[in-house]
Amino acid sequence: MNTLGAFLSSLRPRQWTKNLLLFAGILFTQRYDDPRLAANAVAAFLVFCALSGVVYIINDIVDRETDREHPKKRFRPIASGRISPAAAGTGAVVLLAVALTAAWLITLPFFVTSVIYVLLITAYSFHLKHVALLDVLVLALGFVVRALAGLEALRVPEYPPLVITPYFVMTTLFLALFLAVAKRRNELVLLGEGAGEHRRVLEQYSTGFLDQMLTIATAGVIFSYAAWATLGDFALVDETYAMAFTMPFVLYGVFRYLWLVYHRDEGGAPEVVLLTDRPMQVTILLWTATTVALLAMSR
Repeated sequence: MNTLGAFLSSLRPRQWTKNLLLFAGILFTQRYDDPRLAANAVAAFLVFCALSGVVYIINDIVDRETDREHPKKRFRPIASGRISPAAAGTGAVVLLAVALTAAWLITLPFFVTSVIYVLLITAYSFHLKHVALLDVLVLALGFVVRALAGLEALRVPEYPPLVITPYFVMTTLFLALFLAVAKRRNELVLLGEGAGEHRRVLEQYSTGFLDQMLTIATAGVIFSYAAWATLGDFALVDETYAMAFTMPFVLYGVFRYLWLVYHRDEGGAPEVVLLTDRPMQVTILLWTATTVALLAMSR
């Protein structure tokens, strides 16, 4: 039972909140009232929870030695010795087989996207996370793949084909890049002068450079979302751009996250912010409710 508990902890269930992005597809296509598509969306979310858990285990096995020297990561099950790399790896292989089988049963495009996600993040774990700039870009692409997977899970033959707009992709990319750069900055500040000993790529960064990247990513999030809200594939309500009314929530959410990064030295774990910061939770709830209401008016 101790081994099972350690294995489940290795899947990092607190980080599964990132997979909520898979519901973006059914939200913006306004097909959440269809039982079959709703079931596909939920199943896709569960599949990616399993897949992300698998890649977390792979990452923890690869990094177990350096994690033991990290002030926080040394408590992870594999680094702390609560579960052996062999046991964790065996469980990950079984879970991967189950998850990919389930992905195949949802839709073929979703299965292909799932495989791409696993390959991309595995490449990150073994090599790409040590390459400056590529490390944050690959992390961001992982979120884009999640968002696209949520759409591919809805691609069934008897329904009209889905249109993936470039605005949706760019907004997701810039938001994910924003979070990834904030994560790197938090690691650099937290670990101080010994940052490179824990993560080699941090030797190639400075807080000044990451601040510049964060500024660019912030502008990218705001402008790409503004373009999506006013030029994207959204129906008009009384000849007005309805989604523009969600901009205040996006602006506050971005500014709130920046405030947490610079004034509380947070941002290293977006899932923790989502689970603990009440203003951020309220903002996301209001944005979601407003988006659903506006899209329902346009139907």
